[in-house]
Amino acid sequence: MNAPVAPDPLRPWPDTVAWRPISPRYFLVRLAVLAVWVLVLALACLVTGVLWSAWFFAAAAAIVVTGVVRAAFMRRSIRSWGYAERAEDLLVRHGLLVRRLSIVPYARMQFVDVTAGPVERAAGLATVTLHTAAAASDATVPGLEAAEATRLRDRLTALGEIREEGL
Repeated sequence: MNAPVAPDPLRPWPDTVAWRPISPRYFLVRLAVLAVWVLVLALACLVTGVLWSAWFFAAAAAIVVTGVVRAAFMRRSIRSWGYAERAEDLLVRHGLLVRRLSIVPYARMQFVDVTAGPVERAAGLATVTLHTAAAASDATVPGLEAAEATRLRDRLTALGEIREEGL
């Protein structure tokens, strides 16, 4: 007779949670930023190669290859992001090789920050950051639709105020 298997306490992603993914457009934002950096660094190496030494041509090629490899892994990395709202806390997960699960109790939140750089704004995305008294426990949810980021900010702020009143 098989005994019931106890859940693994070190398992990083609880199965009882309804995870919400970030926007797939965030991949395009990150890809655009990566492309700009690769282009700038490769052009700098090519110009330096013309003016100084041919070894910089190899550096430019290495930068392009590294950029292509990073782009190949980026989609999977972005798919690993997720968040879940529970009754008492917010869960944020991400990571492929090193998985990270942040649990931020609503009562511990000091403020919620919504940011959007120029590329994110162009894509209609924003990043929500929850700040707590301990800087190490801050949680960030990037790549949210602007309306979802506003909704999440308002909900987290309201829940944080309710929990704070109970202290």
